[in-house]
Amino acid sequence: MSQYNDSNYGQSSGYAPRTSVAAVASLILGILGLIQILPIIGSIAGLILGYAAKNEISRGNGTISGDGLAQAGIILGWIGVGLMVIGLCLAALVFIGAISVPFGFAFCDQAGMGSQIFGLR
Repeated sequence: MSQYNDSNYGQSSGYAPRTSVAAVASLILGILGLIQILPIIGSIAGLILGYAAKNEISRGNGTISGDGLAQAGIILGWIGVGLMVIGLCLAALVFIGAISVPFGFAFCDQAGMGSQIFGLR
């Protein structure tokens, strides 16, 4: 008779908690959002999935792992959102500058100050 029970062959006596799929997806989307492959959607989805994974892990009572992955996805998601906000602000400043410069020249020319300010003759 065999000393191994076929139903337990190859398994350890303890259990290994499964990794949260949402935590892995959060990390991947956070990375894709940060390196600008999915700039807006990746960062926001990484944040949502990261917080969902942290909730899932805390409710799992030790049966689900991946807290570090979820935390990394959240951090990368917030960095991506921050860079997106900075980029939008810079784009708005460039757009406002591009609109205001021609009007500034026109105002100076009407006031007769164009030649004095800009060195034009």
